[in-house]
Amino acid sequence: MTRYRPPQSKGSKFITQSGWQRLKDELDYLWRIKRPQVTQAVSEAAAQGDRSENAEYIYGKRQLREIDSRVRFLRQRLDDMVIVNQKPSDPARIFFGAWITLEDDAGNEVEYRIVGPDEFDASKKLISMDSPLAKALFKKTLDDEVSIETPGGRKTYAVIALSYRDFEDRD
Repeated sequence: MTRYRPPQSKGSKFITQSGWQRLKDELDYLWRIKRPQVTQAVSEAAAQGDRSENAEYIYGKRQLREIDSRVRFLRQRLDDMVIVNQKPSDPARIFFGAWITLEDDAGNEVEYRIVGPDEFDASKKLISMDSPLAKALFKKTLDDEVSIETPGGRKTYAVIALSYRDFEDRD
């Protein structure tokens, strides 16, 4: 058995304007605020002498590596992103950025927005466009039914509402 792991795909490169701004803000914070603070702390810890047993120095260096790794990832990812900031040509169908209200067989309703893989957040009802539910929903319209396999078994949902409320009208 080898340690080789094939590279994972980066996911889709689409993102909403608010998602792109959030990643840009994180990059700015890490590069302009957090990294200089940690660099200063490492410098102070290094001045204390023996670095091999200096926990503050060792931890600070590790933290710098993590920050640098995240900064590198964010820079590469932001360069490749495509910001989607307008409604699709057919707003009656489900595409990227849509807010969808679904109803299951028991009559329970849930609302989701389809976003890019870098901005999904279940607590905010944002689902990735690469998720099985979003893939099943693409190009559906109101009153269409969608069936997906979940860990709890097969679930069927009906689309009861669809909107693109976070996009500017550019007609």
